[in-house]
Amino acid sequence: MANVRVLVGTRKGGFILTSDAGRRNWQIDGPHFGGWEVFHLEASPTDPDRLYAALWTGWHGAVIQRSSDGGRTWEPVGNQFAYADSEATHQDFDGKQIPWRFKRVWHIEPALDRPGTLYAGVEDAALFESPDAGGSWEELSSLRRHPTAASWQPGAGGMGLHTIVIDPNDPRRIFAAISAAGVFRTADAGETWVPANKGLRATYTPDPEPEAGYCVHKIAMHPSRPQTLFMQKHGGVYRSDDAGGAWTNISGNLSSDFGFPIAVDAHEPETIYVVPITSDTQHYPPDGILRVWRSRQGGGVWESLGRGLPDRDCYVNVLREAMAVDRLDPGGIYFGTTGGQVYGSRDGGDHWETAAMHLPAVLSVEAQVLE
Repeated sequence: MANVRVLVGTRKGGFILTSDAGRRNWQIDGPHFGGWEVFHLEASPTDPDRLYAALWTGWHGAVIQRSSDGGRTWEPVGNQFAYADSEATHQDFDGKQIPWRFKRVWHIEPALDRPGTLYAGVEDAALFESPDAGGSWEELSSLRRHPTAASWQPGAGGMGLHTIVIDPNDPRRIFAAISAAGVFRTADAGETWVPANKGLRATYTPDPEPEAGYCVHKIAMHPSRPQTLFMQKHGGVYRSDDAGGAWTNISGNLSSDFGFPIAVDAHEPETIYVVPITSDTQHYPPDGILRVWRSRQGGGVWESLGRGLPDRDCYVNVLREAMAVDRLDPGGIYFGTTGGQVYGSRDGGDHWETAAMHLPAVLSVEAQVLE
């Protein structure tokens, strides 16, 4: 019988939630790395017991830990994140040029074609690669040497490369999303990059349609349709049907077009999920009612899903990395909140149950199915 493992990164440690295929009762293991901010917990797609954790504290900085036994034990691995060009600069909030400085790892993404190879998205925004399961890291510096890079500016939460999406049919094609620079695409495993932002609008900059300079919150792809991408942006939900060549707004009837996460159902490539929040200054659900919104038409027409979720006085947020789907049938979907709750649905969002309560603020959620 299949088992499900949900990896949860929080402000004060990592937690591993496990259940059988029924997904009704959850066991909680943790905290791992208690007191550390766990920006991302991720699993290898080829070895389910190989886990990675991107950690940070104000005292020790950024550290990556690796487990080979499903999280029972952990070991620190290489943390050599050195920029290839230390003289380069980017813009600060006020438009002044400042040096690039490594601060933390936002996201870890295993390569699909080379077991043991990892990508890491970091702040200040850059992409690193490890050939040895995190033992050593080297910057794929052509991204940060793109002609637009000097104009990149941080979003409210920093200037992080927060999303890495790999085309399963062509692992050399990779998409990287940066706050607040936009989406970039490579067709040659990182040797060259092009902006993939056409059709977006940057209403908070003098030029409403620059080549780069978009506050993209998250992008997602269904593995069966790698030409189609979905995006939650700072103001608007979008889709692209030509691998980021052009984007179309699909916000439709959403209660708010502002939010952070976006996810695609494991079995239905036109079924997508978002969690609207009130605005960029009010990071809580509209009217204090927590709802996930689902579109079965690839956007445009949305339905509110709330059976089992708080319907009053709820003022939590759901961050960009804090939503994931599993590949069981019917599919499961999970999300965590800044209030420390983790919710799960066994039927694609029609009904929700609480998988964990009273955790620290949730930063990331990933789901595994273990055969």
